[in-house]
Amino acid sequence: MSRHPKPPSAQSGDSASSARKSEAVLPAALISNNVAKDYGDGPALYPLSLRIEEHEKVALIGHNGSGKTTFLRMATGLLEPASGEITVFGQAPGSMEARAKLSYLADTPTFYDDLSVWEHLEYTARLHNMGTWEQKAADLLGQLGIYERADDLPTRFSRGLKQKAAIAIAFIRPFEMMLVDEPFVGLDADGKDALIDLFDQASADGAALVVATHELSFVSRTARTIALRDGALVFDGESSQAEARGLVAVEGTATQD
Repeated sequence: MSRHPKPPSAQSGDSASSARKSEAVLPAALISNNVAKDYGDGPALYPLSLRIEEHEKVALIGHNGSGKTTFLRMATGLLEPASGEITVFGQAPGSMEARAKLSYLADTPTFYDDLSVWEHLEYTARLHNMGTWEQKAADLLGQLGIYERADDLPTRFSRGLKQKAAIAIAFIRPFEMMLVDEPFVGLDADGKDALIDLFDQASADGAALVVATHELSFVSRTARTIALRDGALVFDGESSQAEARGLVAVEGTATQD
């Protein structure tokens, strides 16, 4: 492990933070215009229109099957809408321009079979033309508590360690918006705290965040909450006014603790 930089970093900043603080005027981070999806056995997402501005920190909530993952995957370009249109900073999802600005943390981590955690970080950083990345990588692994596992294969990790490795990979690269799908699943208390700190820092640096989660305590840390139920929008407003526990319940059922 001595060949890697040691956390925490003594450096005062990075190119990603500088990029996010750019004064350039850009389109909305994400615009959804009547986007809908049907997998053939019924609508997975009814026509959904919304606008997420730069710098917004948004909680996306709803029960399993409410359409959260479908929406996020369409916004990343991994799924094609059945109708409607999504733009990411004015560009089509999945385009090179959109991918350069968007980091996606999926609900199920996937890794290359033969790459260590450190090699995943290096590959991602170099893919995004980061000239210096080693210290940031070490800091991320240290913050997430997996620095000593940097040279191990994440494919052999437990669910929680896989999630931490995926978080590090999502945050190593520069981004102006991050879409996140159930990031707290499998994390221990320290891991959850570290992830919340990373979200807070990304938001402070100017990135837009959309976090789909069942972790209702996170809702209070956002300014805006969007709730889906059975593929339809049921709430979009200030998080302080959102009755989150009721919004994630399946209609007609009680919410369990």
